[in-house]
Amino acid sequence: MSNELEFLSRRVAAGKLSRRDFLGRAAALGVTAPFANSLLSSAARAAGPVKGGTLKAGLVGGESTNSLDPALFMTQVPFAFGKMWGEMIVELSPEGKLENRIAEEIGSSDDAKVWTLKIRDGVEFHNGKTVTAEDVAATLERHSDEKSKSGALGYMKGIATIKASGKEVVLTLKEPNADLPYLLSDYHLIVQPNGGKDKADAGISAGPYKVTTNEPGVRHGGERFANYWQGDKMGHADRIEIIVINDATARTAALQGGQVNMINRVEPKIVDLIKRVPGVTIRNHAGPGHYVFIMHCNTAPFDNNDLRMALKLAIDREEMLNKVLRGYGSLGNDFPINAAYPLFTEIEQRKYDPDKAKFHYKKSGHDGSILLRTSDVAFPGAVDAAQLFQQSAAKAGITLEVKREPGDGYWSEVWNKQPFCASYWGGRSTQDQMYSTAYLSTADWNDTRFKRPDFDKMVLAARAELDEAKRKAMYHDMAVMVRDEGGLILPMFNQFIDATGAKVDGWVDDPHQELMNGYALAKCWLQA
Repeated sequence: MSNELEFLSRRVAAGKLSRRDFLGRAAALGVTAPFANSLLSSAARAAGPVKGGTLKAGLVGGESTNSLDPALFMTQVPFAFGKMWGEMIVELSPEGKLENRIAEEIGSSDDAKVWTLKIRDGVEFHNGKTVTAEDVAATLERHSDEKSKSGALGYMKGIATIKASGKEVVLTLKEPNADLPYLLSDYHLIVQPNGGKDKADAGISAGPYKVTTNEPGVRHGGERFANYWQGDKMGHADRIEIIVINDATARTAALQGGQVNMINRVEPKIVDLIKRVPGVTIRNHAGPGHYVFIMHCNTAPFDNNDLRMALKLAIDREEMLNKVLRGYGSLGNDFPINAAYPLFTEIEQRKYDPDKAKFHYKKSGHDGSILLRTSDVAFPGAVDAAQLFQQSAAKAGITLEVKREPGDGYWSEVWNKQPFCASYWGGRSTQDQMYSTAYLSTADWNDTRFKRPDFDKMVLAARAELDEAKRKAMYHDMAVMVRDEGGLILPMFNQFIDATGAKVDGWVDDPHQELMNGYALAKCWLQA
């Protein structure tokens, strides 16, 4: 029986037998549908990627204010679409290893202060021009400019000089940094003609797809780039399309109905139901992503650390993890680092303590309600999480007023602007990158307004420390400072939960971000 099914599965992969006929034959032989589907997946992988067709994704995280300027990417849709048309200097593999892209080689001086990028020959932009060292240098220069408002600005300021010469780009850092190649994998750093200085939102790079449709908040599309430098390694479908579906119910229905082939951010509370849908596969994996409530440390009443501590102690993390994430995550401890980072160190777990919260709240001198803004797009279950927070805080004598904001405009009008709101972070490749992006005083994305010169010095010192044991100890001290004095309330680290429909193959779990670190549309294919 096994040999017969394996033979038939290969015929399906070769397009000589329909999937329906195969499943019918498997059922007649008494084989369960999950096992039969696993045979099909194995056969499809063995046969290799299938070219052609249109791959569609229904994604949350798109707004009418979205731009094709990579410096301004904030949410899931620009991130995923950028991975389709953009090309990076380097990228991280699912195993966490560096993969050279436009940079063919990267080397450094012994003290990790001077870095040289050798630019690959024969990489073509969508407009027909060849990628040069000058384009790479200009890209890095633009993201180092405060006027760009780049999400990568926090750590890009650590570069003192950027010079292009022949096929090389030489970077001289203000302080040594052994992590520099990992920082260059930041999804904002898409290489553009002249670095995007001429037209940052043109949507031109050297990725596997050329932009054909760009309707912010509605849909985005691309067609395969015939001269893509990696050839057949990515870009199997002829066309890709992203449909913005911010409503979780509508997104799930679109996958079940076959209108899209994959979705992101499946709500944990419906995962078990989705698993029962024929042809649908849940793709979940742990990583550095975290769901948070952020307070602006420089805005009353959150400029009082006793009030911040009261709120940190007034949240029931275990209840939130169980009721919101349903086990698809782990407890957070009010600093943005977990075991996904190699230099992570354990710190005593903060627990729900209404009595201590009440003590700190009284000591703060604050009186009256506190406004907490949330939205369905902040993270899956964010509205429920805010209401649970409201209930647990009430037991400590703290009145939270929860305001549900509309999804469209949340990331442009609420996040990083309002002093107390729900949010999320996907995490970063290194601790230095995470702290530099969101906690340095000079970082544009310092969404807790944690601006401490002493912390800044710790970040720079850890960046320059090449002894791993010493560096690990420094990161421990930084985590304690953020945990006890910062404006971050981090109740839980989330798993990334995506889902794919029938005939989608080529999926590989990647812990760095959702949707295979954004590459699912480029690396997956539709079975024949």
